[in-house]
Amino acid sequence: MGWFSRLFGSSEAPKQAVVEPIEYKGYLIYAEPIAEGGQYRIAGRITLGEGGSTKTHRFIRSDLLGNEGDANELMIKKAQMLIDQMGETIFNH
Repeated sequence: MGWFSRLFGSSEAPKQAVVEPIEYKGYLIYAEPIAEGGQYRIAGRITLGEGGSTKTHRFIRSDLLGNEGDANELMIKKAQMLIDQMGETIFNH
């Protein structure tokens, strides 16, 4: 039945990839590029804190790259730069 469900679609929700965060100066950076037209848009989130007091800043950039690995790498560099420049004020926007 595998080919049949692929042909007509499956009722199962697509599986979300587990993103391993990168720790930087106490913040956690999650690279979550968005596939778009055969390329990958720079996107992700930065979090600080734990449990109910977790602050999150999501961002999507206009940058498009040819492969997911490059998009992840650039997202992490951009997030580190944002943390260095703005610190906790990123959560005020």
